[in-house]
Amino acid sequence: MSTLYERQESYIPRIAAVHDLCGYGKCSLGVAIPVLSAAGCDVCPVPTGLFSSHTAFPGWYMHDTTNILADYLEAWRGIGVEIDAVYSGFLGAPEQVDIIRSIYERYPTALRVVDPVMADHGKVYPTYTPELVSAMADLACDADILTPNLTEAAIILGREWTGADIAETEVRDIISALRERGAKNVVLKGIEHGDGLIHNYVWGEATDFIETTNPKLPYMLHGTGDLFASALLAAVMAGRSLAEATSFAADFTADAMVVSAKQPDFENRGVSFEPLLGKIAELLN
Repeated sequence: MSTLYERQESYIPRIAAVHDLCGYGKCSLGVAIPVLSAAGCDVCPVPTGLFSSHTAFPGWYMHDTTNILADYLEAWRGIGVEIDAVYSGFLGAPEQVDIIRSIYERYPTALRVVDPVMADHGKVYPTYTPELVSAMADLACDADILTPNLTEAAIILGREWTGADIAETEVRDIISALRERGAKNVVLKGIEHGDGLIHNYVWGEATDFIETTNPKLPYMLHGTGDLFASALLAAVMAGRSLAEATSFAADFTADAMVVSAKQPDFENRGVSFEPLLGKIAELLN
């Protein structure tokens, strides 16, 4: 199994993190920055929107940053910023997909990681218009690493979401279809087989078809998808294979969910990963 990023011993890789910034609820840039920084990466945020809290709370506020991003990135060009990976997640408008593609053009050798954050449990997030959903599905085709959940995979492929409990043969079919659309490596998250486990599957140019499993916990938390993708990229940028990175991310996310349950109001607060950041730093050993 080959690695997708060859880490040089003393070099600190630089990642453009194209995500929203959420004031309360621990997701998006609030997860990506500390997790990737702990892996010895220089995280350069490209904020796609500003949120008061995650959208599971009533009365949240969002500010769309689309209009500032072209000038923001042009200023990077003016000071010679170099990028080793482009990691995108939640987007605020369909025009932001064009902005991400402009980043790809400016940094053609950068690793392209797309977490198509737009839906879960069969429902599209409330800020996503049909135009934005379509644009996100197109962006998924450009990914070196694509990390959808089952709902997002169904949307990208134009299929009906049939629930989280699907057979492995269907998992293979979904990943094959995503790869046929252009994604080079796919990590499909959050599958259930009625065995009390959460299954994740990875398959692509860099790895054979591999499965990871973790016990299914009796609660759901906001931000676990962001944490999974960020931990996975942290491991990739530390020189791990994609299979190793997927297993690490699954274990790290499961451990963080256990820590979270010990916090007050944990089901609203978001996933608590902070005490575990030492495990991310250990990737560099």
